[in-house]
Amino acid sequence: MYFTDRGIEELENRRGEEEVTLGWVADQLRTFVDLNPDFEVPVERLATWLARLDDEDEDE
Repeated sequence: MYFTDRGIEELENRRGEEEVTLGWVADQLRTFVDLNPDFEVPVERLATWLARLDDEDEDE
């Protein structure tokens, strides 16, 4: 298990039953980056990866 998996597991355990919009997630990511500017690049990469999951061009 990677160290980051602990945070992912906590998120799933605490809030896994909730339904949220991607707009809400985007707002939370913006707030996180505002409070933690050192994480801007990784958060941006995660957001871009999530946004492009369905892109067929990247699968080829």
